[in-house]
Amino acid sequence: MRRLMLLRHAKTETDAPSGHDRDRRLDDRGHFDAAEIGRWIGAHPPFPDGVLVSTAVRARQTWEIAREAMREQAPPPPVDFLEELYGAEPEQLMATIRAMVATGPERLLLVGHNPGLHELALLLMNHRDDAGRQALAANLPTAGLVILDFAIEDWDGIGFGRGRFIDFVTPKLIRASGD
Repeated sequence: MRRLMLLRHAKTETDAPSGHDRDRRLDDRGHFDAAEIGRWIGAHPPFPDGVLVSTAVRARQTWEIAREAMREQAPPPPVDFLEELYGAEPEQLMATIRAMVATGPERLLLVGHNPGLHELALLLMNHRDDAGRQALAANLPTAGLVILDFAIEDWDGIGFGRGRFIDFVTPKLIRASGD
């Protein structure tokens, strides 16, 4: 059994001072939301034992803030910062996940961007999974987290339509539930 957690970066400033999209930083709400989703992850095991993060500033900041917030409950997992996650389409994201065969984390957290993460989540979900499709129908919002389980031995076996929807969490939903 493998678990995939897809986390979209938190809310960002509209423009980076450098003018480059990759350099956009989290705004105040983004800092708050990244910490909130990190606390939620830390309070809801099993924890990721491997993390892949886009090298874009906003994705790195989201991971660093979330990791710090979950530190008390969860041990820090190994992290790889990957250039290819920035702007990646679902097929590229799948190739990156499949490449994790060598390191073999059972629970992989991927921190990246839309539209790739949103499209990937929808493609990975079992076609009969109405609850998951409804939850993600419109969007994977900033700091949104999708959790999917796969009945596979290693990441090489991951495929479209094979994931079982476990949860969809956002800071807004956390606040509404009081969790």
